[in-house]
Amino acid sequence: MNDEYFMQQALKEARLAFEEDEVPIGAVVVMGGRVIARGHNQTERLNDSTAHAEIIALTSAFNHLGSKYLPEAALYVTVEPCLMCAGALYWSKIGRVVFGAEDEKNGYRRGIGDVPGPWPFHPRTVLMGGVLSEDCAVLMREFFRSKR
Repeated sequence: MNDEYFMQQALKEARLAFEEDEVPIGAVVVMGGRVIARGHNQTERLNDSTAHAEIIALTSAFNHLGSKYLPEAALYVTVEPCLMCAGALYWSKIGRVVFGAEDEKNGYRRGIGDVPGPWPFHPRTVLMGGVLSEDCAVLMREFFRSKR
């Protein structure tokens, strides 16, 4: 199993969000080579602007492990995390964040820009983008095209 495999799992979650008329973003938390938590956007369903895929998946992982820290885990998310989710990931001390498509409008860089130095993730967190980026971006484009 590799990054593409786990991003496919996150894409399954994103498709669930799409089917529920939510912005199609999905996330999985992986530890020891297996998925321990899943989440997809539920902001409309829960009437909660903080119910992003990453937050749902993190909460599930914390509950599964009985811990508030995830230094040995990786989060796979279909779209670059927003600044709120980057903050939650910071506090989780997650070891690795892997995202698919970039989000120029709402990604974490919107709040900090491209200035070297500001890093919203934990200092030990490794960030990687672009995994199955086109598959992730196509799902977002399809969703927003259907809204126009």
